Amino acid sequence: MIIKTNPDEFENYLVDASNFKGNCEAVYFPENSDEIVWIIKEANKNKFTVTTAGNRTGLTGACIPQNGIVIATDRLNKIIEINQKQFYALVEPAVLLSDFQKELKQHKLFYPPDPTETNCYIGGTAATNASGAKTFKYGPTRNYVIGLQIVLPDGEVIDLERGKQKANGYKLTLSTQAGKNINLNIPDYTFPKVKNASGYFVQKDMDAIDLFIGSEGTLGIITKIKLKLLPQPEDTISCVLFFEDERNALKFLEEARDISYQNKKSSINNNVNALALEFFDERALRFLSKDFSAIPDKAKAAIWFEQESTSDDFDSILEAWNFLMQTNNVNEETAWFAFSDADKEKIKDFRHAISWKVNDYIARNNFRKLGTDVAVPDKVFSEFYLTLQGWAKQSKIDFVAYGHFGNSHIHLNFLPKDDDEFNEAKKIYRQICEEAVRLGGTISAEHGIGKTKRDYLLMMYGEANIRKMAELKKSLDPNLILSIGNIFDERFLA
Repeated sequence: MIIKTNPDEFENYLVDASNFKGNCEAVYFPENSDEIVWIIKEANKNKFTVTTAGNRTGLTGACIPQNGIVIATDRLNKIIEINQKQFYALVEPAVLLSDFQKELKQHKLFYPPDPTETNCYIGGTAATNASGAKTFKYGPTRNYVIGLQIVLPDGEVIDLERGKQKANGYKLTLSTQAGKNINLNIPDYTFPKVKNASGYFVQKDMDAIDLFIGSEGTLGIITKIKLKLLPQPEDTISCVLFFEDERNALKFLEEARDISYQNKKSSINNNVNALALEFFDERALRFLSKDFSAIPDKAKAAIWFEQESTSDDFDSILEAWNFLMQTNNVNEETAWFAFSDADKEKIKDFRHAISWKVNDYIARNNFRKLGTDVAVPDKVFSEFYLTLQGWAKQSKIDFVAYGHFGNSHIHLNFLPKDDDEFNEAKKIYRQICEEAVRLGGTISAEHGIGKTKRDYLLMMYGEANIRKMAELKKSLDPNLILSIGNIFDERFLA
């Protein structure tokens, strides 16, 4: 195991993709779970705090320490098994998502969770219940995690397999490898009925594995992950449509979303049944135009859709999308259709560019990222979007808006020029979160809470429920050594 104590050697572990910064005394690089167990036991004995770090692609400061030490999972990077017959893979947490997807392609297999940042570690995606474009059809990471090995905050190790350990009502007992039983009280708060990654997943009679997925490193350190796989799709249709009127784009998206929901429910695959439905506003298109000169000058919005297809249903799917385009007066001449792998990669680059360009702007100007991750019920989404867009425009602060509009989930990112604009943008950000909660939505649909969104989580669930989360945390981490500061403020652990 390598241990680095010179700050010059580990400065990269003190900042994430949102430009959230921290400090620590040392970074440990274990090579196996036994070494992690040793570190955790030392932390309990000597009362120092531990933060787990993946590839630091997160946007909430969850893997950035405020003190203590860091456990960097970089060396736990093996793909242990890919089982083509039973459609699963067993991996260590530091396997890059992009490498994993490439390896699966060689085996004609498919892992649906598709976070925008493919340089993330798979352990990080499980710790945050990450999602992305394909969540519209397939759901988040949680749906594909079928096994976890976890080092608990006291150094005990548990092996969880989906369906094997469940709560009895709101009482859950965990059995460790060493035979220790840990009794937990599961909080009884309810989630908004939208795409959501805010706080601990809790449910009556819940599966034990779901408690740890999305717990942001606060309840344990993931050392192995078993993932459900699917057969690789034969082909996909990918297309970017441009609109000269934003409301027409929203109307098209709503129709495509509702038809897709209906056809998915009825298992109809030879009609509109989108894999992904993404939206880009005019400002996002202008922000990208230097790198993508083919964006039409008059475009006020764009929609990217993707759908799986086979040789048997390709024509009928394309015909169904064309009909939807015609009924919404879409100009097919400006559309980007991708049928070859090269064209699909170009559209993928376009889809991913907005996120990294925003992060680059924030880092160059030394601000912390101010980008919403809110989602609301479908029926109120369009008006919600237009409302928050109006607030942002009124402020005169530069911004771009884009996101997973199929899931009624928006990333509105402010691009402040100075501290005054940054502070004003923070006020609008809070206003947007308050409105999302008022409408029955969430303040974080996919990025989690980390250290930067704790106050908004408090707004969403209220102090009584935050204290229930904290009590659950203390049941597993009585010495308060693991990922302190994530999800809720330390004052709730007192």
